[in-house]
Amino acid sequence: MAIIQIFIALLLDKVLGEPKNNHPLVVFGNFAHKIENRYNHSQANKRDGVVALLICIIPTVLIITALQLTWFHSGLASTLFSAVVLYITIGWQSLFEHTSAIVKPLQQGNLKEAKQHLAMIVSRDTETLEEQEVVSATIETLLENGNDAIFGALFWFVLLGPAGAVLYRLVNTLDAMWGYKNDHFLQFGWAAARFDDLLNWVPARLCAFSYALAGNCQPAIQSWKTQAPQWKSPNAGPVMAAGAGALSITIGGDAIYHGNKEVKPVLGMGEAPTAHHILAAQSLINKALFIWLATLTVLLVVL
Repeated sequence: MAIIQIFIALLLDKVLGEPKNNHPLVVFGNFAHKIENRYNHSQANKRDGVVALLICIIPTVLIITALQLTWFHSGLASTLFSAVVLYITIGWQSLFEHTSAIVKPLQQGNLKEAKQHLAMIVSRDTETLEEQEVVSATIETLLENGNDAIFGALFWFVLLGPAGAVLYRLVNTLDAMWGYKNDHFLQFGWAAARFDDLLNWVPARLCAFSYALAGNCQPAIQSWKTQAPQWKSPNAGPVMAAGAGALSITIGGDAIYHGNKEVKPVLGMGEAPTAHHILAAQSLINKALFIWLATLTVLLVVL
């Protein structure tokens, strides 16, 4: 039954795209911001971050679990409930829409507009970026969020059902909001960042492997093996290195965040990416998703 729920969720995402008004994750983000204002004070420590994390995620996960065990525990109601919850937690088409919006102005030579669209989906400073840097940043975001917005949610949905997908997505959202290594978030955001690392460890590596299978396998595996350990994130490194290798391009390199330069290694093997590689990265994600769906269908039918 789970595979049917997954297909319905992906169909909903394909047809409807991201909910335009009052997306539950936006509502959650607003709530998390209020919790942060309450607990992330000048003397905030890791304990404050843990408390804030639990306040944010436990009520929602318990509500989803209770609904699943009472009103939506079997039959058609269970299937539709699970599919809708999964649909809300994934961002397949949203990811493609935001990155496709960067491709068109690049193809038209409008670098300023491309940077404006890029600034909506990345935390790095974009004003001084050259065209190749815009392309590279877009592909990095695509590959990393392919895991965060699609494969990670699918993994935890299969493992723990709707509550698992919700737990994963909420923690992932909190990491995006609080997981910065600066003075304001270093202590407070520690719990969100570490919990996100934990939840992503397995799905990120499955995602990296599926990128390799969906593209040029040998350079993908080689890039993953040799370059990922140099990346600061234990999960983004494998995903982006394998993805870049699978596309036979190089991405990464130094970037500026909030006025501060961050030294990053180069990932992948091959040529410098151009605008058409953004579409190639989208295609890679779709092929990887097909691999996941085919594998899950076989496993869930057999088991």
